[in-house]
Amino acid sequence: MATSSPVRRALRTLTALLVLTAVLFGINALGVHVFQKSSWVPELALDLQGGTQIVLEAQTDGATPTDEQMRQAVTIIRQRVDASGVSEAEVTTQGASNIVVQIPGVADDATRERVQASAQMQLRKVLYANQASNTFVGEDGETTPYPTPDPSLPATPTAEPTAGNDPAWITPRLQAEYLAYDCAQPSDPAAASPDQPLIACDESGTAKYLLGPLEMDGSSITDAQAVVQQQNGQWAVQLRFDAEGTETFGEVSQALYGQTQPYNMFAFVLDGKVISAPTMDAVITDGRPSISGQGITQETAQTLADQLKFGALPISFEVVSSDTISATLGSQQLQIGLIAGLIGLGLVALYVVAISYRALGFVIIASLAVMAVLTYILLCILSWRLGYRLSLAGVAGLIVTIGFTADSFIVYFERIRDELRDGKTITGAVEDGWARAKRTIYISKSINILAAVVLYILADATVKGFAFTLGLTTVLDVLIFVIFTHPVMQLLARTRFFGGGHPLSGLDPEALGAVYRGRAQFREPVAVAPRAQRARGEAERRQTIAERKEAERLAAERVGKEENV
Repeated sequence: MATSSPVRRALRTLTALLVLTAVLFGINALGVHVFQKSSWVPELALDLQGGTQIVLEAQTDGATPTDEQMRQAVTIIRQRVDASGVSEAEVTTQGASNIVVQIPGVADDATRERVQASAQMQLRKVLYANQASNTFVGEDGETTPYPTPDPSLPATPTAEPTAGNDPAWITPRLQAEYLAYDCAQPSDPAAASPDQPLIACDESGTAKYLLGPLEMDGSSITDAQAVVQQQNGQWAVQLRFDAEGTETFGEVSQALYGQTQPYNMFAFVLDGKVISAPTMDAVITDGRPSISGQGITQETAQTLADQLKFGALPISFEVVSSDTISATLGSQQLQIGLIAGLIGLGLVALYVVAISYRALGFVIIASLAVMAVLTYILLCILSWRLGYRLSLAGVAGLIVTIGFTADSFIVYFERIRDELRDGKTITGAVEDGWARAKRTIYISKSINILAAVVLYILADATVKGFAFTLGLTTVLDVLIFVIFTHPVMQLLARTRFFGGGHPLSGLDPEALGAVYRGRAQFREPVAVAPRAQRARGEAERRQTIAERKEAERLAAERVGKEENV
């Protein structure tokens, strides 16, 4: 006999579930063995793993920073840390002038730089540029370090400079300082005056620049993105200025365009280092220039874009300590959370198997097991791709989901039982119970997902882990309900044990007070046992008005047929 259509659909659905599981494990395997960035264990957050603590102190020349400055600094630093791919980080104030940054795991140098960099971008015209060197050949023919500039050398321009790249800025004193400047020991960028020339080197320390006064700063930047230039395939940072910055940059580009080198060059200076010093090849009036260069990679471009996009810190900070901290809750609390989850799972299993659903309860246990596997592998992938870290709040969300997931199955199984009480076959009860239960479950789970989304958006960072795992597992709950639980029930309903209504199956029509007993056997409702009568009465109370009227109509028709006979 050919396999029935519901059975074929069930087998196809279960096969799709196996394929989905295999794909997820394959993706994570690529991350582990090919990219070597993933793991078979989800990353843990600060409260479970420990990490790095960086303490920043405000540098305000003895003045106390305002509360607004500290709040703004905390917001910017948190944005920078989040942009680096680190999740579950904690950024808080300590006292009146300190900020404490706690990062899960070991913080790399790039993350540390993001935290403390002031990201003060300046645009200056180039006066002079050559290879970085602070040596010269003396009268004795030996190459010796350039001496400290003579303070008696003139430091005032002989003529008033008319532009930022006017050679009149280069005084004998400035020229001596330029020759003596050592790129290996750069000066403090905070000490640079915006209305005076600046000596700076590139990030690699191989080129040295003499720059004119400040033309504009990073406050005019409204957006910055790392992009790949189509013409050469190199990474660059695409900037976007506001209206005032667009006008200023247009004037600068118009003044530089067409001049000879180096007077047609301008420099983007970030925290005292020249990020790029391109020539002006066109007049840019749309306010969208690009920072590019041979030394800019994908990582450096993204880092620079994040720093410029999130803005400069309102005040300068200095790292006063950087220590490795132990887990605030540690493995003991993680074990307690896992034990609590196992106890909850055990109680659910005990209830559904021993008390309520007998063998049918093993379908719930199997569904929870499949859901646990999918949740685990997704957490591993999210740790690799999105930097997600599992916190104790996230563990709590996983534990709460056990009860929410069991609710879905209970609604489904009770609908099946109600259909059996109305005299339907077990295969028919499975299909009709599915059609009615899924609407209730979809509505219920949509409310749970909405609550998780709102909680994730509005709640504090310590609660986001709970909201995230709650939302993720709720979506998986619906998925498992559709592609595992229902197909398994379709197959089980056609077995001798479940389809025949075995007393231990949980689908025994006699125990449920049903008219149908299986295999075309019926009995009179008057012979219903007290326990079965109570079960049938419960089914009647759960009927909708339409269902009750339909049942009354069918009963009247049955009575009329009996009278005619």
